[in-house]
Amino acid sequence: MNSTEGHPVIDRPLTLVDEHAHAWSPQEARTRFRAGLTGPTAGVAAGHTQVNLISVPADWAYDMLLFCQRNPKPCPVLDVTDAGSWSTVLADGADLRTDLPRYRVWRDGELVDEPTDVRAHWRGDLVSFLIGCSFTFEWALAGAGVPIRHIEQGRNVPMYVTSRACRPAGRLHGPLVVSMRPVPPRHLAAAIRESSLLPAVHGSPVHCGDPSGLGIADLGRPDFGDPVDAGPDDIPVFWACGVTPQAAVMASRPPFAITHAPGQMFLTDARDEQYRVA
Repeated sequence: MNSTEGHPVIDRPLTLVDEHAHAWSPQEARTRFRAGLTGPTAGVAAGHTQVNLISVPADWAYDMLLFCQRNPKPCPVLDVTDAGSWSTVLADGADLRTDLPRYRVWRDGELVDEPTDVRAHWRGDLVSFLIGCSFTFEWALAGAGVPIRHIEQGRNVPMYVTSRACRPAGRLHGPLVVSMRPVPPRHLAAAIRESSLLPAVHGSPVHCGDPSGLGIADLGRPDFGDPVDAGPDDIPVFWACGVTPQAAVMASRPPFAITHAPGQMFLTDARDEQYRVA
């Protein structure tokens, strides 16, 4: 169990998804997750956009929307639901209460449950925010020849709480969270170029190189996800991460929230190229 600002963060063992998951349709992925399959979704349903989820009570929704507007790198909003709704225009017929591999349930900033179905926890006042995910641009990186170490190694992407504070909004405040991918020097320019063309899913990196520049002491001990083995010359490259709202929940302690489990995303019907700017 890791900890962030004194609050527990439970990392449960994951059931890795099928080796053919890249060929699933997003509908097939959601059906499998609804039936109980869990695990990190990196590499699942190639070419389809993945999103982070955070659901908060309606009286916190404006604070969350303002937090996302003020911190667009970690929190690029792709959809916001009506209060109580579990549907989204990003995935016809999907159910946000059942169709993610695993969820996290928070009370007063404390993690209290990690179910695979949150219907028992759902409230009629919840407003859900669907936030772009960096798993989406991994296909662009791979197409440009950039190796994706965590996919190669069958692991969840490593994520770290940084020393950089997000811009606060109303009652919400907290640190920036980043995901890290080791990149060989010869592929660094391609990684920056390809991700920068997808700003709706975090865009370009926020930092390359020495992790201490972000206040990260040990790459081998991520706050979320799994450590990955880097190549001998690999450079650690850090992207803003959609787990940032969870860090804000831990820091700001709203009375209730539901989020995705880090690395276990919602698969939308949207195609990645819809969010490419060039």
